[in-house]
Amino acid sequence: MSFLGWEITSLALPLTAVVLLGATPAQMGLLVAVQNLPFLLVGLLAGVWVDRFRRRPILVASDLANALALATIPLAVLLGALRFEHLLVVGFVTGTALVISSVAYQSLVPSLVPRSQLVDANAALEVSSSTATILGPGLGGVLVQLLTAPVAIAADVMSYLFSALTLAAIRTPEPPPIAADKRASAIEQIAEGIRLVLGNPLLRSIMACGTIHNFFSRMIDALFILFVVTIVGLDPITLGLVLAAAGPGSLLGALLSSRIPRRLGLGRTLIAGQVITGVSRLLIPLAVGPLPPAAVLAGSMFLLGFARPIFNVNQLSLRQAITPDRLQGRVNATMRFVMWGVTPVGALMGGIAASAFGMVPVLLVAALGVLSATLALVLSPVASLQRQPDPSPPEGGS
Repeated sequence: MSFLGWEITSLALPLTAVVLLGATPAQMGLLVAVQNLPFLLVGLLAGVWVDRFRRRPILVASDLANALALATIPLAVLLGALRFEHLLVVGFVTGTALVISSVAYQSLVPSLVPRSQLVDANAALEVSSSTATILGPGLGGVLVQLLTAPVAIAADVMSYLFSALTLAAIRTPEPPPIAADKRASAIEQIAEGIRLVLGNPLLRSIMACGTIHNFFSRMIDALFILFVVTIVGLDPITLGLVLAAAGPGSLLGALLSSRIPRRLGLGRTLIAGQVITGVSRLLIPLAVGPLPPAAVLAGSMFLLGFARPIFNVNQLSLRQAITPDRLQGRVNATMRFVMWGVTPVGALMGGIAASAFGMVPVLLVAALGVLSATLALVLSPVASLQRQPDPSPPEGGS
C-alpha cells in the first residue's frame, strides 16, 4: 500500500472540501464518517477474503482502486462539476480500499517472517510509514498552496500507481493461503475469528483501548483541518509543515519501538504510548492560546507521531504472535471492525457537536476521551506483560 499516497490524501481531500467547496463542520464530520464507514460494512468480510487469497494481489488491487477514485476529482474540477457528494463517493471508495489493504498487509507480515522477528519487521514498516509522514503532508501542503488541491490529488494518483507497479514487480514468493474448511460459510469463518478475539483477554483489552481511542480521535480528526484553517488561520503550506512534524517523531518512535519494551516491559510501553497520544491531542485546542499556534500544533503532531509507532508496533506484534496463521486475516479484521467501526459515529458526533457548541470545547472533551482509553490497558492483563508472549500452539497441537 502507498503510505505516501495516503498521507497526501489525508490532507488534500479535506482541504478540497474546505477551500473549494466551503464545507461546514457538519459536512466535514460527514466526510470523515463516510471514509470510515467501510470498516463497518466490509471490515469482517475483508478478513475472510484475506485469509482465502494471496495478500499481495489484494494490495495491488487496492492501490489501483485508490488511483482510479482519486483521478475523478481533478477531472471533475476541470469540467466545473465538482460537488461535495462527489467527495463523499471518493472518500467511501478510498476508505474501502484502506480497510482491505490494511488487513492484507497486517496479515502478510507474519506469513513472511518468523514470529520472533515480528517486532523488528513491524518497526521497519513503521519507518517507511514515518518517512511518508515526513514527506507527504509537506509535499501536499506545497502542492495545494502553489498548484491547488486537485493538482495535489493528481500527484497522489501517481503515487498509488507507482505503489501498485512496485508491488506487482516483487518476485519474492508469497506462501499460499492456509486452506480453510471449504464447508464453512463466510459467516461461520467470521464467527471463528470473533470467538478467538473475545476469548483472549489480551486481544479484548487492546480492542477496548483502540475502540475508545478511535471514537474520540475521529471527533478530533473530523474538525482538525477546518479548525486549523478557519480558527487558527494557518495557510496550506504551514499546515503541511505542521502535519509533517509528526514524521520525525514517528521515525524516532519506530526506531525505539523494539528497545523501549526491553527497558519498561511490554505492558508499560503500551500504556506510555497511549498516555503520550492523549497528551498530544490535548495540545490541539491550546493552539488558540497565547503561545504560537503553529509551534503548539507542531508539538502535538511530533508527540502523536512519536507515540503511534511505539504503541502500534508492539500491540500489532502482540496480536500477530498469539494468533494462528490461518486466522490472521479474520482476527485483524475483527479487531479493526470493532476499533474502527465506531469512527463514523465519532466523526458525525464531532461535526454535530461542534456546530452546536463550537470546535474548541469539542476538541478538548475529545482529547480527554482519548486519554481515558488508557484505563482499558491499566485495568487489564496487558499492564503486567513484560515481553511478547509465546505464540499459541496450532489447533490440535499440544
